[in-house]
Amino acid sequence: MRRITRYIHELSEWPRFRWDHETLAKLLASVRHQQGRLIGHMEALGFQFQQEAVLQTLTADVLKSGEIEGEQLDASQVRSSIARRLGMDVGGLEAVDRHVEGAVEMMLDATRHFDQPLTAERIFAWHTSLFSTGRSGMRSIRVGAWRDDRTGPMQVVSGPIGREQVHFEAPAAQRLDREMNAFLEWFDQDGASAELDAVMKAGLAHLWFVSIHPFDDGNGRIARAIADLALARSERSPQRFYSMSARIRQERTAYYEILEQTQKGTLDVTPWMKWFLACLGRAIDDAQTTLAAVLTKARFWETLRDVPLNDRQRLLLNRLLDGFEGNLTTSKWATIARCSSDTALRDILDLVERGILARNPGGGRSTSYALAKVPE
Repeated sequence: MRRITRYIHELSEWPRFRWDHETLAKLLASVRHQQGRLIGHMEALGFQFQQEAVLQTLTADVLKSGEIEGEQLDASQVRSSIARRLGMDVGGLEAVDRHVEGAVEMMLDATRHFDQPLTAERIFAWHTSLFSTGRSGMRSIRVGAWRDDRTGPMQVVSGPIGREQVHFEAPAAQRLDREMNAFLEWFDQDGASAELDAVMKAGLAHLWFVSIHPFDDGNGRIARAIADLALARSERSPQRFYSMSARIRQERTAYYEILEQTQKGTLDVTPWMKWFLACLGRAIDDAQTTLAAVLTKARFWETLRDVPLNDRQRLLLNRLLDGFEGNLTTSKWATIARCSSDTALRDILDLVERGILARNPGGGRSTSYALAKVPE
């Protein structure tokens, strides 16, 4: 018996998406204005602080894209991997496992090389980076190639075994070459697709790719990377100052609901595009928090521009400005700065004497220190 539910990829006009231009025009204009203002603010900061903002943004993007799928990556490893690849000296870089490196490789390739064509080979490379062991958890998966459905149809399912709820069933594996060829030709074509605003293309590409669902796993993360690539093209810049994935993580329930609603609906994707543009606007608003933190850091260093400091002191002060976890003690200073305890204590007391650091309440072996005052 044929199921009642029909998915958009089963419709005779698939994939000829349509939307209400009038409904989306004002929202698109607003998002474009937000993009321009944010980029203008960031450019005024200078290269060093731009790089700091990019590092924070990309770290959040990699972490939150994984969290959307229930995957927890180590934040310090993600930050270290990105910093190393961007050539940034943030000190104390940690060893990074292959799984983290793979997620970072994909995101940086998508955003730093936004002007390169999106090909099947490039997407296969991303997939291989995400699943370098050929496994997703305990499950062996097909890596660097479209799925073959050997274990059954590709379905998005939730709920306990025996009471699963099917939210979506993707096109059959034998359709994937044709489906992906059409998608990739559209994404990079110079014809009618080129007339589509790149921000709109980001939202449509996200929906289209995740509706094809061409891999055994990783489809959501790759769909978001493709959207980020299109957003980088919309700004003609590899510099990322906001994280769409971080915002989607905050709205994960709404994200999955609008996806399911759209994939079970018609080819009029106005509601999806409206949600995507609004979510993007909120992501750009969120970036103002990052901007505020970077501006605070810039003002802090401006107040110390004439104060002689050694490299160890600069390293640890930056760590404190970035939100140092726990209390800063002499032993932690020595470990991070890779110096002796005596040297660490001299560095700290020098900063205390200058009024840059202050002792926290308590003493003895538990003596710890914090920034005396951070400019507002």
